[in-house]
Amino acid sequence: MSMRLSRSIVGQAEADAVRRVIVEDAYLGMGSEVHRFEDELAAYLGVDAGHLATANTGTAALTLAVDAVAPGRFGQGERGSVLVPSLTFVASFQAITACGCRPIPCEVLPETGTIDLEDAEKRLRADTFAIMPVHYASNPYGIDETYEFAARHGLRVVEDAAHAFGCRHKGKKIGSFGDVICFSFDGIKNITSGEGGLVVAMNAGEAATMQDARLLSVARDTQARFTGGRTWDPDVTRQGWRFHMSNIMAAIGRVQLTRLESEFIPARKRLSALYRELLAGEERVAFLESSQDDDIVPHIQPLRVKNGLMPRVRQYLLDRDIPVGVHYKPNHLLSYFKSEAPLPRTEALFAELMTLPLHPGLSTGDVELVCVTIREALDKA
Repeated sequence: MSMRLSRSIVGQAEADAVRRVIVEDAYLGMGSEVHRFEDELAAYLGVDAGHLATANTGTAALTLAVDAVAPGRFGQGERGSVLVPSLTFVASFQAITACGCRPIPCEVLPETGTIDLEDAEKRLRADTFAIMPVHYASNPYGIDETYEFAARHGLRVVEDAAHAFGCRHKGKKIGSFGDVICFSFDGIKNITSGEGGLVVAMNAGEAATMQDARLLSVARDTQARFTGGRTWDPDVTRQGWRFHMSNIMAAIGRVQLTRLESEFIPARKRLSALYRELLAGEERVAFLESSQDDDIVPHIQPLRVKNGLMPRVRQYLLDRDIPVGVHYKPNHLLSYFKSEAPLPRTEALFAELMTLPLHPGLSTGDVELVCVTIREALDKA
């Protein structure tokens, strides 16, 4: 297929960076390149480097975050529950259960795809210790209200900001404020390190816990590796994982970070705005809403197709080699996380959603073709 739903935008600069690590540095694990990447990420977000930890995936970042804020210790019984919208990638739920905690699936607002706090309040349990708002399609809608909700109920906030690197709320970058914020740098995100993730914790002690936990909880091993050494007399006092980022991944991410503001953000915003312009006035479809307080860098481009027409419209596009995705099947419908409590608004939105191609390599002509074909499909359907 000539058109891609999503794709990595990498080139010679990223290849040169990887070559440098392989040929010149000759150390592929976690070392000075990861250190430099973390320093640059901290500078970009405007936080202290001691408050963040890179990881090998966004899922790993979420797992480190939940583990750090959950009560009790891993492996010592169920540790409590986390409120989380059902409309999210399964990684959000898997990160919670991986820490010995229980996800509580919540409704989303049909206009935004983000967590419905009124519904979440009804689902609170005595052991609920956190809420995980998901910035669906890069949208941090209602983030202030989420923190107010958390404060009112004594909860921690773990933001699943996998889609939202580079986004801003009231002029402040997502990840520069809040409680614990997690990003993904996988191959198709706003920047990539091939695979990778980042967790930012405003509590320095929790950040240090996460820095250790990603290296099997070997105490202070991060500092040793960043100075070219290893911890040869280790101590381990808690569960850890092998979640650290490699120098190769960091080398790609460092180049990508330099391209974000000048190249990737303008392209994503321009293409997303073009979709909205070309489908303006089409009453059979709708785009998700956002707040005027939020400056969004769209990672995916969901579209609501009304009146039960989505399956036919989607198939019409697929038959013409236009890739269309579905983000995401609600987790409460998956066998492992199946919930007896229905989530009718989430299921209704899921039945309408399809995801259109969006990435900085897409052309204006590509978007025009997609929109013309959508209008054709709607007329035929």
